[in-house]
Amino acid sequence: MMAKSPVRATGVPHPYWPRDLSIPGYVVNDRSMHEILSFLFSVSGLFLLSTWVLTGRKWARDGRGQEFGVARRLAICWFAVCGFIHGVIEGWFSLYYDVIPSDQSFLSQLWKEYSKGDSRYVIADNFTVCMETVTAWFWGPLSVWTVFAFLANKPCRFVLQLIVSLGQLYGAVLYFYTEHRDGYSHSQMGHPLYFWFYFVFMNILWIVIPLVLILDAWRHLQQAQTHTDLAQKEKTN
Repeated sequence: MMAKSPVRATGVPHPYWPRDLSIPGYVVNDRSMHEILSFLFSVSGLFLLSTWVLTGRKWARDGRGQEFGVARRLAICWFAVCGFIHGVIEGWFSLYYDVIPSDQSFLSQLWKEYSKGDSRYVIADNFTVCMETVTAWFWGPLSVWTVFAFLANKPCRFVLQLIVSLGQLYGAVLYFYTEHRDGYSHSQMGHPLYFWFYFVFMNILWIVIPLVLILDAWRHLQQAQTHTDLAQKEKTN
């Protein structure tokens, strides 16, 4: 028996996988891929550049009173960009996931473009909605708090780094693993843009970078605990 065509399923041909996917009310984007990607990377770049400049100011110092090193400045920039992506981009999805297929707002069109790499977003897949909602409303604000904590030298800064990075890593691992169990059926397997760039590259960042930051936070917290233990021993002697 032949599968339904995308035209019958939605009334309009769609670019998503699997090809017989039903997307009621789907409306084709009127914004080009270049417009959408330019917006995403331009705004992300603006957050990165602004934070980089901010962390280089004379008043910006680490816990030892020294200027932030390059690695620390990049880490703070990462959390600033995460605050934007989690809070705004993913926040939009968490609020409007049910109308995105038919909506022509710019951020809805962004999600329809991204869905070419993972169609779970355009059908409001349960896991995707839950994962993105947690990411938007927990890791988004906490990412912003992490930036502030480092700039203000708050004692909780590495605790926040550890919590946010663990949350990001856990979400990204589940994101890939659930799609693996589905046989990578929601994307055109091997497509250079939609599969390798949208689906793989743009998400594997939230595995590689959080892993590095978890190890960094672990090291600093271990050093702090060691220092506290030694101070306690000195008091008792």
